[in-house]
Amino acid sequence: MDYQKVLEKIYEGALPLMGVGKQADYIPALAEVNPDQFGICIVPVGDDAVAQVGEAQTRFSVQSITKVFMLAMCLSMEGDNLWTRMGKEPSGTSFNSLVQLEYEHGKPRNPFINAGALVMADVLISRLSNPEKEFISFVREMSGSFVDYDHEVARSEERQAYLNTAIANLLKHHGNIRNHISDVLHFYFLCCSVEMNCCELAQAFRPFADHRRPFSFAGVELTVSQVKRINAIMQTCGFYDEAGDFSYLVGLPGKSGVGGGIAAVNPGTYSVAVWSPRLNAKGNSVMGLKALELLTTETAESIF
Repeated sequence: MDYQKVLEKIYEGALPLMGVGKQADYIPALAEVNPDQFGICIVPVGDDAVAQVGEAQTRFSVQSITKVFMLAMCLSMEGDNLWTRMGKEPSGTSFNSLVQLEYEHGKPRNPFINAGALVMADVLISRLSNPEKEFISFVREMSGSFVDYDHEVARSEERQAYLNTAIANLLKHHGNIRNHISDVLHFYFLCCSVEMNCCELAQAFRPFADHRRPFSFAGVELTVSQVKRINAIMQTCGFYDEAGDFSYLVGLPGKSGVGGGIAAVNPGTYSVAVWSPRLNAKGNSVMGLKALELLTTETAESIF
């Protein structure tokens, strides 16, 4: 498969959607990003022939995509004990919903909604001697690049943290946060602020696509079975209440972020990252979703 030619074709196919949607302006730092940018990168499994088009080398705030890295670290340390504190089911509600969390007595529906990620932040704070340093070291080794936190984005989110603070307090009320709420929120916002470009992000997701090889990065070790299970959760929960549409239109495990990025994997074949800041009403990149739909249509490759 000549992925470079494929990307050039789907890039043109998605361009008519340029200008549709808007960036996540409820996070002040993200509101300042030029919304009319678009990049794609594919990293094949077992091949260094990386394909890219557009602004694939422009770094952006990956936001909730880093929840996949948090899950990998937590599963490595906690194993199946992690699931006593959160579920594995699609939420069917928005990523920052309080209602479902209250009904379910402080147990988040899955790791990828905000409540689940706050619990994972709590786990990492409890288990790591230097969570901020060890988390970014893991992401750097995954991506093969010196990526870093964007502290201005983290501070921007922290200044507007009313709803996430409410979620954290509800989790604390039910005993599902064990550290200080302020510490958990600060670390969570730092994790979401990580900046990467499409090629770095696709590279970081290649081990989830290449699940037949041992997963071992910066002391984080996962079995083949655990990697497959992370892919399964990405398939069912990676796009909040749009996960069903993504499965139907694209057919790949993936994870989106409100910075406009999407990372996805075709197990055994490739990892891919797309970025365009304008989002739809569900918080997913308009052009990114279209590009991935065109990708699996053009290549006739998906998990189905």
